[in-house]
Amino acid sequence: MHVPVPEVVEPAASLRHVHLVGIGGAGLSAIARLLHQQGVCVSGSDQADSALTRALCDEGITVHIGHRAENLGDADTVVVSTAVREDNPEVVAAQAAGVRLWPRSAGLQSILIGRRVIAVAGTHGKTTTTAMIVSGLRAAGLDPTFAIGAEVASLGTNARLGGDDLAVIEADESDGAFLVYTPDFGVVTNVDADHLDYWGSAQAYAEAFVRFVDGCAAGAAVGLDDEGARALVGRRRVVTTGFAEDADLRGTDLSADAAGTRFRVRCAGEADLPVELAVTGRHYAQDALLALAACRYVGADLDGFVRGLGEHRGAKRRMEYLGEAAGVQVYDSYAHHPTEIAADVAAARAIAGKRRLVVAFQPHLVSRTRIFGAEMGRELSAADEVVVADIYLAREDPDPRVSAQLVLDAVDGPAALAGGPVEGLDALLACIVRAGDLLVTLGAGDITAVGPRVLERLRADA
Repeated sequence: MHVPVPEVVEPAASLRHVHLVGIGGAGLSAIARLLHQQGVCVSGSDQADSALTRALCDEGITVHIGHRAENLGDADTVVVSTAVREDNPEVVAAQAAGVRLWPRSAGLQSILIGRRVIAVAGTHGKTTTTAMIVSGLRAAGLDPTFAIGAEVASLGTNARLGGDDLAVIEADESDGAFLVYTPDFGVVTNVDADHLDYWGSAQAYAEAFVRFVDGCAAGAAVGLDDEGARALVGRRRVVTTGFAEDADLRGTDLSADAAGTRFRVRCAGEADLPVELAVTGRHYAQDALLALAACRYVGADLDGFVRGLGEHRGAKRRMEYLGEAAGVQVYDSYAHHPTEIAADVAAARAIAGKRRLVVAFQPHLVSRTRIFGAEMGRELSAADEVVVADIYLAREDPDPRVSAQLVLDAVDGPAALAGGPVEGLDALLACIVRAGDLLVTLGAGDITAVGPRVLERLRADA
């Protein structure tokens, strides 16, 4: 559901008891942690138990599994995820009691008041770029507050209240949240039409990024390798990055393999800067260039920052290595848009080398599959074998005219199979893969649980 942003967002310190509906999600869990670390009374609920809800409980936050009106307790503010439906009993109870109802953007903005903010926006790469900036700044001796859209292993969390007045946040555009924040410096990774169920058109989506950049008080960095982001050049105080020849911070001499990614950074009047990343793929080098632009804005120690980039080992569900069994390596990634699929399949190819690449994909949302299903299938064609599961509905209702077959029909070249419900996908994949294969599960839904189950089956059969 979409909750309007209040005209006045009170600072977090003035909030007494905040209840978060959908607290087990990446966005709300970060807000919950930051509020709790500021001394605010925090509770929340989620539909299902998870490692993240258990971690929040271990940190002292009250988490209810299942949604019930009584979960609200004496909350004076209720923060709602966009994935929550309007008939959620806690939302209904809050409205009936006149309890203040906020979208997640207002919850995060309440924490940012009084801090210098670096906000990372873009269709793809927000999580990685934000994590890289935080990792670099911490290695350079700074202690920023941060909120990231996934758990980051090298940071040990997705959010932490820092001791400096600086905050680094992932600014999500899916529901317009990124226009609520008041950043000092912005980062735009790319602008590639998505979330059209909210924005209505590609033009409206692109115009929102213009508003975002114009709202950044000290300017912004944009990635020139993306045509959508390139359209932002000419806005005030824009710094450009990328492998394009006209980028202010230009990447050169790129190489990527299973060991990571290496490149050099060229900036007019300065010596070339070598950078080595522990993650594989051109898109990670592009993210790192944007992170370096943020480093220059802050004025952090460059050597320390680059060392921090090299220490970044990826974020949860961003080409995350899950393990190996029976000679099969398994990775999991959040990719759900054609551009993200293309980048992750290319990265998987670099990791796999001459080995066979098997990709299992779960389309996310009926609306996205209707618009991009054919493109998804074409990008999956770079694998050696493709399995496409049923659509993850999330907040939408099924549409008999839109199914995973839209994706399957566009796969050209490799063997392509219908995977059906995700609950049975692990059994199918365990039969398909063989020693030496690299298996990647892709999608923003519950396909993330499939990789570990495949590993369990392979180990049991070994």
